[in-house]
Amino acid sequence: MLAGALSTLALTPFDIWPLGLVSVALLYWLLAPLPGSQAALRGWAWGLGLFASGVSWVYVSIHVHGYAPAWLAALLTALFVASLALLPAAMAWLWARWLRPLHSGWLSVFGFAALLVGQEIFRGWFLTGFPWLYQGYAHTDTWLVGWAPLGGVWLTGYLSVLTGCLLIEPRVWRGVRSAGIAAALLASLWLGGLGLAQVEWTRPVGEPLSVALVQADIAQARKWDPAHIDHTLALYRDLSYAQAPVDILVWPETAIPLLESNARGFVQGVAANLAERGTTLITGIPVDTYEADGSMRIYNGIMVAKPEPDIYLKHKLVPFGEYVPLEDWLRGLIAFFDLPMSSFSRGPADQPPLHAAGYRLAPLICYETVYPAFTAKLAAQSELLISISNDSWFGHSIGPLQHLQMARMRSIESGRWMMRGTNNGVTALIDDRGAIRARIPQFRQATLSGWVQPRESLTPYLRAGSWPLGVVVIMTLVICVGQRRRAR
Repeated sequence: MLAGALSTLALTPFDIWPLGLVSVALLYWLLAPLPGSQAALRGWAWGLGLFASGVSWVYVSIHVHGYAPAWLAALLTALFVASLALLPAAMAWLWARWLRPLHSGWLSVFGFAALLVGQEIFRGWFLTGFPWLYQGYAHTDTWLVGWAPLGGVWLTGYLSVLTGCLLIEPRVWRGVRSAGIAAALLASLWLGGLGLAQVEWTRPVGEPLSVALVQADIAQARKWDPAHIDHTLALYRDLSYAQAPVDILVWPETAIPLLESNARGFVQGVAANLAERGTTLITGIPVDTYEADGSMRIYNGIMVAKPEPDIYLKHKLVPFGEYVPLEDWLRGLIAFFDLPMSSFSRGPADQPPLHAAGYRLAPLICYETVYPAFTAKLAAQSELLISISNDSWFGHSIGPLQHLQMARMRSIESGRWMMRGTNNGVTALIDDRGAIRARIPQFRQATLSGWVQPRESLTPYLRAGSWPLGVVVIMTLVICVGQRRRAR
């Protein structure tokens, strides 16, 4: 469990990245002597340490904003963590039962790195996915990040795990020749990343755009309160009118606490006034539509406000926050299952980018930013990334800062600037190398002004996705299985 918790300390806001290498190295070493059942238990304990320390903000969401009693929030958080830990447990069982070479060495370190990253990829897909706490995020600011434009956060994570396993595997360092190869490999991975970080994979197109992002800092408890709606609308309007003219002005996720059909007049009025100054308004807003049978669907949307609005509907929804699994059974049991606006419908998987100020914008609403492949698909069709979020659910936990680190990785992978607008932080402008050019501190009402540079052409990751790494992972694991069978 302690070894698993070290991975969290490698991530933001702690950023002690060497502990990520230690974490996976300890897991690799601790699984070495065990049969399948014991390996599964040890893998589960490692997962408990990772998720209990890394997603503790779930408790804040359930207790503070979901109004669940402390004991119930703790119980639900514990069940969530214990369930997530089953994936590392399954990984450890597979390693001990089918994949771990009978004699450790080179194949062992490559096989374990492939398996752990394969587990992360699977976790990002299974049951809609939970792509949080990936090993590669620990290297957003290390030399290894130079590999991200080639293979994304998963390639960076693979090389990180490989480094940790190489450093702790004694058989690799026995003999002058083998030790020389290991040292050369480690040097090539890290120095290669440093060299790749100097490559400009994308190129600027057009002039920089002036942008402003409004962080209104609306308390979550008041966000959907009917008595507070007029104040919210007036606040966004006044903060926007007080802003000097810019090309694009952004309001965060569900900044408008009304259905689009009810708020249309207000939004179009503000947008028209801003347009007279040459400013395009982009806002988060719940979008309601009506089916042929008269039923209504509500989507979490982002809208470029103009006479003919350009709208994107969120596809990756947050379980329990935006929809309730097993709704017929869970609705009404506790307040957490009846949160405001927790009946969103899922937007289409295939949607075009938004258009504003003459450029294409890849729209990402909150949780969608943490999906590498999903973001890459949208980024490949766009010159800029725009992410809007309402991280109020995380409270004062480490969640918003983890979220920001993942957003930075999306910019690195795609070679695109990102406008990241949030309700109460962290609002930021992120460049194509993942550097934060400007930001507003959390829990402060302010407007962030700056410039973003549209960029064109594709990084290797946007062209090929994760398929090359996926092939390497599968081939390595197949070789491990074959070697294990032959050894018997």
